[in-house]
Order: sequence, then C-alpha cells, then structure tokens
Amino acid sequence: MYFDRKFMHRVFLLIAGSILFGWLILDTARASMVFDTIWKLISPFVVGSGIAFVFNVPMRAVERQFSDIRRAGLKRTLSIVVTIFCLVLVIMFVFELLLPQIQLTVDALSARIPSFINRTAAKLTEVLADYPDLGPWLQETLKLDSLNLQDLLTNALTFLWEQVSLVMGGAVNVIGSVTGAIINTVVAIAFALYCLARKEILARQGRRILYAFLPEGVVDETIRILRLVNSTFSNFISGQCLEAIILGCLFAVAMAIFKMPYIPLVSVVIAVTALIPVVGAFVGCIVGAFFILVNDPIQALTFIAMFLVIQQLENNLIYPRVVGTSIGLPGMWVLVAVTVGGGIMGVGGMLLMIPLASVCYTLAREITDKRLAERNIPQEKLMEQPPELYSQFKQNRERKQRIRLQKMKEKFQQMQNQKKSR
Repeated sequence: MYFDRKFMHRVFLLIAGSILFGWLILDTARASMVFDTIWKLISPFVVGSGIAFVFNVPMRAVERQFSDIRRAGLKRTLSIVVTIFCLVLVIMFVFELLLPQIQLTVDALSARIPSFINRTAAKLTEVLADYPDLGPWLQETLKLDSLNLQDLLTNALTFLWEQVSLVMGGAVNVIGSVTGAIINTVVAIAFALYCLARKEILARQGRRILYAFLPEGVVDETIRILRLVNSTFSNFISGQCLEAIILGCLFAVAMAIFKMPYIPLVSVVIAVTALIPVVGAFVGCIVGAFFILVNDPIQALTFIAMFLVIQQLENNLIYPRVVGTSIGLPGMWVLVAVTVGGGIMGVGGMLLMIPLASVCYTLAREITDKRLAERNIPQEKLMEQPPELYSQFKQNRERKQRIRLQKMKEKFQQMQNQKKSR
C-alpha cells in the first residue's frame, strides 16, 4: 500500500496532537507550570500588541490629517508623536481635575471627623446618663475587670512583630514583582511603538507566512475574518469613547439643573469609568456620591436617584444604539454579551465579548444567508409576517379532523332519525 506525503503528514499531526492532549490530561500541574512560564515570556508582547491596536484607532485619524506629507516615514512618526501627546494631555487633564478635588474632599473629611467623634462621644455619654444600668451591664458583658493589660500589651507587640516580619519577608518579593512589572511595561510599550511604526510590513509578512503554509482559500477567508475583527474592534473603541462622552455630558447637565457641587469632577469621573461597558458608571456613581456626601447628604441621595434614572436611559437606549450600531450588533445582543462576558472574565470579558459577539453575529448571518440561498427557500417564508405554511403533516391532521367531524354528524343524524321513528 502506498502512503502519500499528505497522508503521512496528517497521521503525524494526529499522533502528535493525541500525545499532547494525553500529556495535558495526565500531568496537569506540570502543563500548567509550562503554560505559566510561556505566558510570562510572551505577555509583554501580547500587551504591547493590545496597546498598539488601541493606539492605532486615534492614530489613523491623526494620520489622515497629515495627508499632504509625502514621506511615509515622517508622516508615521508625526502621527505617533501627536497621538501620544494628545493622550498624555487627556490623562493630565483628568488628573489635574481629580487630584485637587480629592484633596479638598479629604481636607473636608479631616475637618469634620473630629466634630463627628465629639458628637458621638457626647451622645454616648448622654445615653449612659439616661440609662445608668447600661454601664455596669456593658462592663460585665465585656469582662473589662478581668482584662490583664500587661498580657494584652504583650500579645499586641507579638502580633505586631509577626506582621512586621511578614512585611519584611514579602518586601523582597514585592520589589522583584515591581521591577519585573516595570521591565515588562517598558518592553510592551517599545513593542507597541514598533508595531505602530511597521504595521504594514508586519501585516504583509503575516500574509506571506499564511499563504506559504495554508491553502489559498483558507487564507483568504482567514484574512477576511481578521479584517472584520479589526473593523469591529476599532468601531467598538470609538463607540465606547463616544458613549462615555455622552454620559458625562448628561450627568453634567442634570447636576447643573439640580445645582449640585463638583460638577466637572463627577462628570469626568463618570465619563472615565463609563469606558467599562454598562457597569463602569456604577463605580463613578459611588465616587460621585461620596464627594457630594461630604457637602450635603440630601444632595447625595438625590444624585443616586438621578444616577439610577440616567443609567436606565443609558443602558436601554443610548448604549445599545451608539455602541451596538457602531459595531453592527443589535441592542439586545449587546446586553447579552456584556452579561456573559462579565460573568466569565469580569471587566476584561465585558470589553472583549461585545466586539467578539458582533463578529460571531456577522459570520452567523453570512452563513445563514448562504445556506438559505443554497436551499432556495422562498423569500415570502422569510418575511417578518410570513404567510401560513401548510405542511403535509398539517394537511393530514386537518383531513382527519374533517372526517371525524363528518362521522360525528352522521352518528348524531342517525340518533335523531331513531328518535323520530320511535
């Protein structure tokens, strides 16, 4: 029997895959260790690729403004520099707005906490004076007389020394982790800048590799799907930023109507946290309510009620239409994707699941349309209000019902005739 090269290649891949799968099942601990080691090695490059992909969205808009520049290298360099400069300005603006307000809030709390403690102590003294039996009961319940202050102090010092030892022992690990994180961050940023500067060359090299080792039809479909993924993720990032701006403006207008304090601060916080789909604004609500609480507790309650109203409007109308329309995903599936992604991977799952769901939705729609065309299904059966479809089973059932009714009528007629004859 003759075995061609393609058959032997498939057999080899099947055997290798079976061995790898068996090793993963039988030696899970070592396999996990190997995958962790591999992930530590490639994680800076994965993060760098993600940073490059996100930065590429505003960089393309900036690069279109430099269309008059003929030198491609100069245009790309200017686009990268301007994009980074604009993003740094936005971050600096946010921090410049947040930090002074946070400092004012902390100062206000520091000024009010002593008076709160004094009022609480006075209230407690008043309660003990009104209820003289409460003091002895508390002393007996808490067993304050039996407390040994020396033993208590010794135990406290021992506990403190143990905690200091743990902190000192973990300091080395923390320093090592921080150093590793800094190195990985630098490598990721450098790799992202390289990807942004050479993205056309990297894309061409990737296509060459795919066409060299895979069938042409498979590569064509793969490239089409990758372009769909790129377009969907880019539109999602743009739509998410637009939705955050809209939500921040809505809160600014509503807070101005109700004459609430810290309007710029709270609006910016909510806009920034709203970049996390659907649930991010709740974090902004907590922070905003805390800031307003320091100034006026009643206004804080009003702010929470206002937030719930605006959040319902945003979840059911604004977000599905702005983000869902930009990525071609209906609003219902946007909510489903956010819920499923958050349940599986948390915040990261929310950010990834929406564009992934859009890609899957588009591919499923294309496959469905192709299958319907192949099967020659009449268009009237695919209408929103299709005509009544009569199947063979339904026709047989109706015919049996007619026969049964006819027999019942005949039987009834016979019974009537018999009564008349009597």
